[in-house]
Amino acid sequence: MGSRLRLRGNDRAALMPHAIRIATAGWTIPGTHARHFSGEGSHLARYATLLSAAEINTTFYRSHRPDTLRRWADTVPKNFRFAVKVPREITHDRRLVDAIAPLEKFLDLVKPLGPCLGPLLVQLPPSFAYDAALAQTFFASLRERHAGDVVCEPRHPTWFAAEVGALLDDFRIARVAADPPPVPDAATPGGWHGLAYFRLHGAPKMYFSPYSDADLHALAARLTAAAEHAPIWCVFDNTAHGHALGNALTVQELVAP
Repeated sequence: MGSRLRLRGNDRAALMPHAIRIATAGWTIPGTHARHFSGEGSHLARYATLLSAAEINTTFYRSHRPDTLRRWADTVPKNFRFAVKVPREITHDRRLVDAIAPLEKFLDLVKPLGPCLGPLLVQLPPSFAYDAALAQTFFASLRERHAGDVVCEPRHPTWFAAEVGALLDDFRIARVAADPPPVPDAATPGGWHGLAYFRLHGAPKMYFSPYSDADLHALAARLTAAAEHAPIWCVFDNTAHGHALGNALTVQELVAP
């Protein structure tokens, strides 16, 4: 991932005019990390005492009651943000075709998050090849209905051509930098450069493996450098054995001014 971080606190602050949000997918607190958090309140309330963002993945599988999202927003500090994953009905079942009705339903769902709503995450199936007309139609429909941040995590090689980056840039959509990357270009942010969104799935075994200290130091250096140019999100998705939170806390400490 690069060289190890050697910057002192004041040097890091000077290089970071933009915020770096470190998060995990969900906000479960495994017992191995519980000592870092206050003993009172829900998992989310305790999680939000140390981290400034979380990624809601459950919306990919099912809907939620508006009161649930409103309660989550009321639980966290005002500067906390939630990224929200777009439902699989839109991205995997319909594959962006005839998706306006479920898209509008989803956008209504996230409204109770209010100012705590961060980026919407559009993750595409590995088998989903780029179709210019289809992408143009879907993202135009999305942008007609939603002005906030959007990030896209494509996984088919055809999505990493220059023309695709230009289309995403036109719609102000950031392409996720993923690890492990399905193709080499997927390791770096693309599309719109007003936001950089990193998703760390665990390596070598996705969702299960922790990152080494050397990897986390290199990642922190990379995030610090990227924050010179845009706001940063870094989400750890290696949650299967509870490693995401520990990795996130380490990087949070490394990038703190």
